[in-house]
Amino acid sequence: MRSKNNRVLTARNVAYARLHWPAECTERVLSKLRELTTTFCISAERGDVFIIDGGWYISSAGLLGIAHKRRCQGIRSQLLGSLSDPSCNRWIFKATVYKSRRSRGFVGFGDADPSNVSTLVRGAEMRVAETRAVNRALRKAYGIGLCSVEELGWEPKTFGPSDPQTPSSAAKSNGHQNGNPRLRDRLCLLIRHHQLDANLVKAYAADSCGTPNLRDATREQIENFITNLSDWATKDRSALLCKLNSYSRSQEVTS
Repeated sequence: MRSKNNRVLTARNVAYARLHWPAECTERVLSKLRELTTTFCISAERGDVFIIDGGWYISSAGLLGIAHKRRCQGIRSQLLGSLSDPSCNRWIFKATVYKSRRSRGFVGFGDADPSNVSTLVRGAEMRVAETRAVNRALRKAYGIGLCSVEELGWEPKTFGPSDPQTPSSAAKSNGHQNGNPRLRDRLCLLIRHHQLDANLVKAYAADSCGTPNLRDATREQIENFITNLSDWATKDRSALLCKLNSYSRSQEVTS
């Protein structure tokens, strides 16, 4: 039964990847997805993994799901105050993952400051640092050789040799080869980080850009929309949700 369920999940993951990332689904990429599914039972539909510039990245939700399935006994995070600098919003955390009651723990460190986080989460560096530490500890504990989405910052920077779990395409881990993420990826990360309704955001984006569909908007229009949406979501999420809900009512009237 377990083998059958795994085959079904693998088929669903491959179908989802081909639908949502058709240009990047080479046989090598799909083969890696099949391997990840068989080993860790991850789900692309749930947002456990993402393709970014031809490489697989795991999410915090995916890592926690793996830990839950494998009966992780606990995770401890600790702010390293002596190494952090609140004045410049630089934070460093240490996280320890305990796989069993007798486990001595697997340790991971995470740092964040305005220079190495996406503009989408600027101002939340402390939370980013803690999440990165937890993610790295989880990757060590369960032998997951993928960088996590939450560890990404969009500045062009190569991972150093201190992180052996980084994929071989690490040179583009903190951004795409030209230093700029694709707009679709930026918008998806923004939606997921602030837990927004993707359909309502798309409707709002098309309206803001003055186009019938978002695909008809220019790159500059979409970039401006993403910047404004990020600022609004960070400063007043409640007001943004009210704005988005107005598009839900408009759709109901139209239908």
